[in-house]
Amino acid sequence: MPHVLEDKWKDECGVAGLFLNCPMEDTDAARAAFYGLYALQHRGQESAGIAVSDGHRIKLHKGMGMVSDVIREENINQLPGNIAIGHVRYSTTGESGIVNAQPMVFHYLQGMIGLAHNGNLVNTTELRKQLATYGSIFQTTTDTELIGNLLARYSQDKIEDALAKCMIDLKGAFALVIMTEERLIGVRDPMGIRPLCLGRFKNGYFLASETAALDTVGAEYIRDIEPGEIIVIDKTGLTSIKGASSPRRAHCIFEYIYFARPDSTLDGINVYQARREMGRQMAREFDIEADMVIPVPDSGTAAALGYAQEAGLPFQDGLMKNRYVGRTFIQPTQSMRELGVRLKLNAIDEIVAGKRLIMVDDSIVRGTTSKKIVQMLRNAGAKEVHMAVASPPTSFPCYYGIDTSRREELIASTMGVEEIRSFIGADSLHYLSIEGMFTAMGGNPDRYCDACFSGHYPLGMESIEKSS
Repeated sequence: MPHVLEDKWKDECGVAGLFLNCPMEDTDAARAAFYGLYALQHRGQESAGIAVSDGHRIKLHKGMGMVSDVIREENINQLPGNIAIGHVRYSTTGESGIVNAQPMVFHYLQGMIGLAHNGNLVNTTELRKQLATYGSIFQTTTDTELIGNLLARYSQDKIEDALAKCMIDLKGAFALVIMTEERLIGVRDPMGIRPLCLGRFKNGYFLASETAALDTVGAEYIRDIEPGEIIVIDKTGLTSIKGASSPRRAHCIFEYIYFARPDSTLDGINVYQARREMGRQMAREFDIEADMVIPVPDSGTAAALGYAQEAGLPFQDGLMKNRYVGRTFIQPTQSMRELGVRLKLNAIDEIVAGKRLIMVDDSIVRGTTSKKIVQMLRNAGAKEVHMAVASPPTSFPCYYGIDTSRREELIASTMGVEEIRSFIGADSLHYLSIEGMFTAMGGNPDRYCDACFSGHYPLGMESIEKSS
């Protein structure tokens, strides 16, 4: 897995796809895919790409960087057609590089196929060995190419039947948008670990990782793709097929805590409201004497507001975020190590000076950034800094499409709460309990994967390869 450069979870990937009947302009599909990916930029910033079909062949444009850097007007003008799929990537398996950027387009027995994948398989090595035995050749190190090879292996079948067979072989998390020359297809893994939703235009349909992308392109939300479901869209309309089943659901709980946009609704739960309720639940669990509540922007904002409302404390923006700093910038020298945090956050002295603060963040990964922010607030004159984390301690890595680094790099896997408090320099440290987290989510833990907190992997540790 890539090394964690920032003390935050790494967004996994985002996918989008659309089918238009009789578009007004030849490039309408490519343009809508671009805007959909723009709305999903938070899910991946390493690479981006769009593939478009005109009914006869699939054209592809992809590159390294942000959506607006990779896909320009001249690129869109070269992608005519009525079917499009798109992808933004942060690498969780496979190195970062153009060869691993998505979508990927393949030629196989039935013609051409484009594929974009959000998630992570846990039996990749096993499947690669099996496919290599049958003569498959791999040019990338991604799960996506492996899925393409599996589809080619079942190419004597219709695409939906081939996908149903693939779903039996695949273990792990996958939300897929797939295109042939004439069809758009959406697939979600049997446990629904990764999100995928369906929207409708007047003249077609839109698939995306989050509802925020539907809103951006003006598509009306219809529903979430069901776990194990295959959605096939063509000129005759939409068909739903049950591809695989599982006795349980395992929606990723971290989508609600950190990954998804606050204005998205996943599987019937609005992300902003979920985060605010987690903050309320923290206030019920911890009665901290303080003068005000401040968030670590932006992912801690909704939880901090919920905490302040429940505790009856003032809510203030004590930290200001520089939203023009991207994921990559010139690294500071050893003598300017603190600059990395200060480029992104700055304390507002006039607000925090002399105050007892409750600082709310969504999570702590390694603790290094939390430590720097606590010191920043003290340098700004804060009297006390109490840290409240709107999730339980993250002690276990994720194998389902999120780069949580190695377990030994997760501070909660090697330190207790008091040791972490001492390390980050806070006056007190409080984590939301697992029970409180699920109370905030409606009280049904069987719907979610919480392996990063509990170590209980929904597919079982026996299914996870040693190389993952």
